[in-house]
Amino acid sequence: MYSKNEVTQLRQAFWTTFGQYMQPVPSAEGVPTNWINYKTGLKHVYFRMQADNRHATISIDLTHPDAGLRELFFEQFREVRPMLEEATGETWTWEPDAVDANGQPFSRIYQELRPANLFNREQWPELISFFKPRIMALDEFWSTGQYAFDELR
Repeated sequence: MYSKNEVTQLRQAFWTTFGQYMQPVPSAEGVPTNWINYKTGLKHVYFRMQADNRHATISIDLTHPDAGLRELFFEQFREVRPMLEEATGETWTWEPDAVDANGQPFSRIYQELRPANLFNREQWPELISFFKPRIMALDEFWSTGQYAFDELR
């Protein structure tokens, strides 16, 4: 068991390591990118990477507080699903009605790695190998797919 402080330090160390590893990698458009805090440019649409002692996930989270608008965004993602799957080379899990740790509803599209343990430094290469190609593929997808959302901005 880890103390809260150890958990915080290990999380910070992993994400710092991942960020440093990804820093020299340009975006699909050839510009420097903050891969850890990827900016979609669309309010309530996030690309998130998360890991704990059981699993790791990379996801597209739709957090609009209005359920109807959140559903519109989710449906628009369904329209561009072939582009997403072509960019990532895999089928993702689609969850229209999820609830976050704070009880807030959201929708998400994600990939998961199980088992995975962020707190075991020996597994960091496996986690990096899981996150890197997928965040880069999401960036490639978003470089063209984002225009499908212009009417929802």
